[in-house]
Amino acid sequence: MDSRTTLISATAASLCFLLCICMTNGELQRFIEPAKSDGSVSFITIGDWGRRGDYNQSVVAYQMGRVGEKIGLDFVVSTGDNFYDNGLYSEHDPNFKESFSNIYTAPSLQKQWYSVLGNHDYRGDAEAQLSSVLREIDSRWTCLRSFIVDAELVEIFFVDTTPFVKEYYTEEDGHTYDWRAVPSRNSYVKYLLRDVEASLKRSKATWKIVVGHHAMRSIGHHGNTVELVEELLPIMKENGVDLYMNGHDHCLEHISDEDSPIQFLTSGAGSKAWRGDVDPTTNNPKSVRFYYDGQGFMSARFTHSDAEIVFYNVFGEVLHKWVTSKELLHSSV
Repeated sequence: MDSRTTLISATAASLCFLLCICMTNGELQRFIEPAKSDGSVSFITIGDWGRRGDYNQSVVAYQMGRVGEKIGLDFVVSTGDNFYDNGLYSEHDPNFKESFSNIYTAPSLQKQWYSVLGNHDYRGDAEAQLSSVLREIDSRWTCLRSFIVDAELVEIFFVDTTPFVKEYYTEEDGHTYDWRAVPSRNSYVKYLLRDVEASLKRSKATWKIVVGHHAMRSIGHHGNTVELVEELLPIMKENGVDLYMNGHDHCLEHISDEDSPIQFLTSGAGSKAWRGDVDPTTNNPKSVRFYYDGQGFMSARFTHSDAEIVFYNVFGEVLHKWVTSKELLHSSV
């Protein structure tokens, strides 16, 4: 194959990928994931994982494969901090294969991975993780700043939360961030919130889920992210969001909102965990349904009427299961 033919093939592949993305006025980019024949949707959520297999990342990956086969996995959701310690240095960084392709090898995990960027990803070449070159290396990889996965009865709204955090723009944080795509924090957040709100208002899905890296509610190391509580949470409440999923804190937890049906689910235990790093005073103890300071992951299964969330440890053991119906969820507040 000559270079001209190769270029044409690459261009065609890129166009095919772009055709899978739909953009309308004020709406985020959209990816379609058809529901199963029985109408259900199942996925695994994992965060804060990319350490070349260390800190039990490989063991967690093995258990994910087992659970993925059991639940009939449709895709994987990554809540960010995909590559440690400082993201990828380029789209040719071997860390991509060493922490992703070579680790999540189970047959059930050979589905699309939908990822957002975390604060550690922004400390490297953030653009590298968004590059089509990575999809050529491993076709499972899909990472954008903010986008939608439309799984028919479930719509998942992925939000780029790192630019919300004001501390990252000051010397107090002690790190350098790749802000090339964020020339103005205020403008970036303003337009992102506008697009998220517009997309949520248009949604006709039975279940609405928002995914971001940073926690809104957490009793872990980082605690609540004030900027998200002030700027994003009101939009979620006004538009019928059911669940918020995040990483950032290296733990597993489930916290209920005090004045809405929203459930806050942290899955940031994909590799290194923070034993004993917990502050239960940051949230109302009555709203904390579950907290675990070890490694693990979370699965989610949805039908038109019911949702089942399950947290697993590094041994694949069930730590916490939460089952609800759409009617029960919205009559509980």
